[in-house]
Amino acid sequence: MISRSEQRFIRINLITIIVTLMVILAGGIVRSTGSGMGCPDWPKCFDRYIPPTDVSQLPADYKEKYVAGRLKKNEKFAKYLESMGKVALADSIRHDQSITVPEEFNATKTWVEYINRLVGVLAGIFLLLTLVYSFTYRKTAKRIIVLSVLNILVVGYQAWLGSIVVSTNLAQWVVTVHMLLALVILAISIYTYNYAKQLNKAPSVIMYRILWLKGFLLFTVMLSILQIVLGTEVRESVDVVAKSLSNGLRDTWISRLDSIFTYHRDLAILVVISNAIVYKMVIDRFSGKAAPLLTARFILVTLLIQLLSGFALAYFAFPPAAQALHILFSTLLFSLQFYLYLLVYRTSTYKQ
Repeated sequence: MISRSEQRFIRINLITIIVTLMVILAGGIVRSTGSGMGCPDWPKCFDRYIPPTDVSQLPADYKEKYVAGRLKKNEKFAKYLESMGKVALADSIRHDQSITVPEEFNATKTWVEYINRLVGVLAGIFLLLTLVYSFTYRKTAKRIIVLSVLNILVVGYQAWLGSIVVSTNLAQWVVTVHMLLALVILAISIYTYNYAKQLNKAPSVIMYRILWLKGFLLFTVMLSILQIVLGTEVRESVDVVAKSLSNGLRDTWISRLDSIFTYHRDLAILVVISNAIVYKMVIDRFSGKAAPLLTARFILVTLLIQLLSGFALAYFAFPPAAQALHILFSTLLFSLQFYLYLLVYRTSTYKQ
């Protein structure tokens, strides 16, 4: 039996996963609308907890002020990179002239970015609640507490990295690391959620060996991570092209991208094939309303939406809605694949 306090932890943990996905959706909207620099400082927005709605509310020298602030923060970051032996990278940040170009105030972009930060704060609150309620398992499953603490530490680092994203004017590699850390946060939350749910249950038993399924599932998870990294790189290349064209001629952006787009597109074919194989392997081994089978079906639906949004991006001039959906469903696909892996990993098997 699952106690009431354990049920509360599982419920809070699930909400945390959902809110984290909302943060990723909000981040996708920020990227697709070009609102990443809507707030030139962090954690406040134009040095306010409630951002302005009109340029008249800002001081006359606001551009110079925030450029100077970014340069100061980047100098600290460059020294941090130098201490890690990344001298060339630190030097490139110091000499990045785009950081010295002030952003024009745009109330819409400011509030899009601000709402993104509010959703991030909400996720942080639920992660803290998850940590608090994880102490329910102090006698039965200490790993849940340890992982909940680890997630808070990762979120803290993620928040700091978010400030670096702003100060470096959306430096490409920083954005990629920022996305990967979001996957780490999701993976930890999914693991603790599943572990808490399965803690008092005996492993399910099926009559077929599933070692190949476990291994192939792990392969599809790794494949999705690689695809997300490539997708982030594609998005960063699109930003460069869009900026060079002053956000015009959207229908030519794809043709101006380098080989990274081709890699991302071709890898999508492998993603589809591998997930189809996983689905076939799951339906051969599970039946009825088994959780792995239901999860595999959700994976197929998610993959279909992901493909349609990618098709819209490639052939309909990068519609902003498709960009946000593409980011969200790529992350949701990873989440479902990892959850399916955890479900299958726990399954016991024996020969017929």
